[in-house]
Amino acid sequence: MRKFLAIAILCATAGLASAAEPIALRDMGSFHIGGRVVEITGKPVKEVVFTPGGVPAKVDPNGNYQVEQMYVQYFLPQNKKGKLPLLLWHGGGLTAVTYETKPDGQPGWLNYFIRAGWDTYISDAMERGRSGWSSTFKGEAIELPFGDPWERFRIGPIGSWNDDNAKRATFPGAQFPIDAYPQFMKQGVPRWVTTDEEIIKAYIALVDKICPCIVLVHSQSGTFGYRVLEARPDKVKALVAIEPTLAGDKNKIASVKGTPILTIIGDNAKDHPRWKNIRQHSVGYSEAFKAAGGDFTLVDLPDAGLKGNSHLMMMDKNSDQIAAMIQKWLTDKGFTN
Repeated sequence: MRKFLAIAILCATAGLASAAEPIALRDMGSFHIGGRVVEITGKPVKEVVFTPGGVPAKVDPNGNYQVEQMYVQYFLPQNKKGKLPLLLWHGGGLTAVTYETKPDGQPGWLNYFIRAGWDTYISDAMERGRSGWSSTFKGEAIELPFGDPWERFRIGPIGSWNDDNAKRATFPGAQFPIDAYPQFMKQGVPRWVTTDEEIIKAYIALVDKICPCIVLVHSQSGTFGYRVLEARPDKVKALVAIEPTLAGDKNKIASVKGTPILTIIGDNAKDHPRWKNIRQHSVGYSEAFKAAGGDFTLVDLPDAGLKGNSHLMMMDKNSDQIAAMIQKWLTDKGFTN
């Protein structure tokens, strides 16, 4: 594993030489996909003042509405090296910004993989960001208080958050750029816990449109990645799971074992009261997957020589080294030219 890391670090270092070069694209763009039209009836007509001091207007909320669509943005490099498109899916309460510029202003994984020659697609999951949300969703939206992700995402241990910046504690050697924590919190958006099926439908629609492909997931979208793989095993040719909250269905391994899977877990997860159980989902699934003859690589970063990484490793200071590990794994699996 350490040899794997050493080679990855060399790859990352070599890539730094071209990081200052302009990114050359053969195309870029965006689209919405998925969703459905629903009919709203039985609502009273309202009189609304859209602008303070403006003239009131009658609004009839009854009618047909477009809902549950997903926003997708794509970047196609001029020097294409990846054999398949690479889809980057974000975690809960976040958007595609996860992979764009990091909170400390450094380039994120979107830049890294475009520069590495991948046709790269990022998306705001249904209900998030530019995908928008709908009053038809069931339940209430959930938002995280300002200090919650500090401990939830293992920037610091349980009990380490303090409203006084000088009194906050981090894990030893923490790689998250703590000065940029306020910038990270500005990325957060409301999320629902009742919309998983609709989110998965939109992801399946995306896969049906542009794949075969490679899917890279993080946190909550780990669940979606496995569900989409199980629904479309012929189109998801590789799955990279960054600290997925859940793994796949062991009863469906026979249908997906032809797809290689890489799972990466950061530091301080093995013994964490919450994360050790989340990690165990991947451990148990990997054992079953390999026992069935599948190709599954699970990397605990500390065991590979990379320490201090949070749940948000694509935003950590050493994120390029982790991206290089992913790049090497994909190359070893034959997905690059």
